[in-house]
Amino acid sequence: MKTLQINTTQNVKINFEMANVGQRLLAFIIDNVVKFAYIYLIIELFNFSLIKDATDGDYWSVKAIDILMFLPLTFYSLYQEILMNGQTLGKRILKLRVINIEGFKPSIGDYIIRWFMRMVDFNLFILLFVYFYSMGYVNSYFGLIYMIFIIGKSIGFFMIVFTSKNQRVGDISANTVVVYLKDNASFAKTILENIKEDYKPVYANVIKLSDNDARIIKDTYTRAKNKKDYNTLIKLRSKIEEVTGIKKPKETPDIDFIATILKDFNYYTKD
Repeated sequence: MKTLQINTTQNVKINFEMANVGQRLLAFIIDNVVKFAYIYLIIELFNFSLIKDATDGDYWSVKAIDILMFLPLTFYSLYQEILMNGQTLGKRILKLRVINIEGFKPSIGDYIIRWFMRMVDFNLFILLFVYFYSMGYVNSYFGLIYMIFIIGKSIGFFMIVFTSKNQRVGDISANTVVVYLKDNASFAKTILENIKEDYKPVYANVIKLSDNDARIIKDTYTRAKNKKDYNTLIKLRSKIEEVTGIKKPKETPDIDFIATILKDFNYYTKD
């Protein structure tokens, strides 16, 4: 079992269990079942001959509609990881999540890099394969062509197996890892927060905080809360007000105010 050790700002060491190749493969299969279900529904629900008639058989119009209908499949992992805080449906079922290797929440740019590098992890040589296939070389070079196809599809798999942190090329490029969330206590020690899908944020100005700010706030808040150190909570609340410009309502306890700040930060940065 491979683990990732993260040091918090309070020098607390947190160990995460890395998602192994079997878990990631199963999550990948679940996500592909969802994709195939989508394709099946599109084919069953839409009358493509009717669309062709409506566009007077214009080739480019038909192709444009085809692309629009199947566009969600192309960006499936990208928008799911952004909207679901580092998870796709398959990852959520298997309790896996993408996190930054330093313990921070990945940025949208990190998710885009992971998604874009899938072309290396799972589709390397695909253009070469298509070229050979289109040129009619399949019969003459059948073994070579399909070996190219299999190698191109397997790079991500072998990278996860043989790298020290179970990273594919997309993970290495984006400085991310995929972890198994069996230890919710450790997960709670990072800046990441599990918030409900219907959560309503209160303070929009939390976006003035950086990831490192949020990490310091959470570490300090958790320690002060556990020790009932109300003086530290007061100082922490004052610092938050100073940095963000947010003023705590008089009727709201400091501990609840800071908890809301952390939840709001995660809400805004996950989108």
